[in-house]
Amino acid sequence: MKYLRRLYDWILKWAETPYGPMALFLLAFAEASFFPVPPDALLIALALGSRLKSLRFALICAVASVLGAVLGYVIGHFAWWTGTGEFSGLAYFFLNHIPGFSEQIFYRIQDQYNQWNFWIIFTAGFTPIPYKVFTITAGAFNISFPMFVIASIVSRSARFFLVAGLIRLFGDPIRDFIDKYFNLLAILFTILIVGGFVVIKYLF
Repeated sequence: MKYLRRLYDWILKWAETPYGPMALFLLAFAEASFFPVPPDALLIALALGSRLKSLRFALICAVASVLGAVLGYVIGHFAWWTGTGEFSGLAYFFLNHIPGFSEQIFYRIQDQYNQWNFWIIFTAGFTPIPYKVFTITAGAFNISFPMFVIASIVSRSARFFLVAGLIRLFGDPIRDFIDKYFNLLAILFTILIVGGFVVIKYLF
């Protein structure tokens, strides 16, 4: 917990430097296509460090995440299969090394697309469920690209602007709450991340 506390304090200071928004953009972009850590913690830290810029940080996070989702879609659509319809080398790398991916989950998500379409993408984009799994599978199974982009924009914007809006409205009490209960919140945040992968494993 001491390590997480130091990391949190370090990230919080990024709001006072020109590198915070860039780091947020890169993290949000990568998380939507291949990186396992969501950008919410950095968004919260930056917004707490500069409440007046909180909505700007949310916009950066949303735009970067949607662009990362498009990259995930492109990976799935153009690089996931071989010419014979088998998994490519890149696909096997994801299946073997990126948390949340497996062949079983991959084909179960195809069934979810057939049933829910827009709503399964929206749910994955708004909740702690690992979004990258859905961005790549959407491309691999040739889900409607316009629908995919719209669902990504709506869900990612709703998620990040909700967080930033709450901080903008109630910044000081939220900062005090985080400072007081940081260890507990760190545990809960970890549970949410792990829980997302558990949901992927057992419900899809």
